[in-house]
Amino acid sequence: MVPRMVMTALRAFGRATGGGAAIEFAILSPVYMLMLAGMVAYGLYFGAAHSLQQLAADAARIAISGLDENERNVLVGRYLDLHAHEYLLIDRQHLTYAIGDDPVDPTQYRVLLRYDTIELPIWNLYPPLPTPGRYLSHGATIREGGI
Repeated sequence: MVPRMVMTALRAFGRATGGGAAIEFAILSPVYMLMLAGMVAYGLYFGAAHSLQQLAADAARIAISGLDENERNVLVGRYLDLHAHEYLLIDRQHLTYAIGDDPVDPTQYRVLLRYDTIELPIWNLYPPLPTPGRYLSHGATIREGGI
């Protein structure tokens, strides 16, 4: 008698379709959450990369107004001190720069920025996510003088 009741219960359970959505959600929601965390993390990282690239271009335009390398260095440093905070994902404390003539073409002037992304919130989102590199580097080159 017990086996017959068990078989009847199993048949009834097999025909029930009410919990299918809950089971699908339980299986797929971790995958969706991982994908969402990855999109947010890389979106923040790419946002910081674009901000750094724009900051390098702006600093190169400012640097060209200096008469010599020392004055250009001062101009770039002051520009970064005054304007780095305007970029949402950039913290001036983690930003370093190098300026100078392009070694290949001395008529070109280069500004290289390097940013430590340790303060970005992407490192705390989800540890198993494959994260990008910790340091971002971007540079801008501008021609000195005329053509």
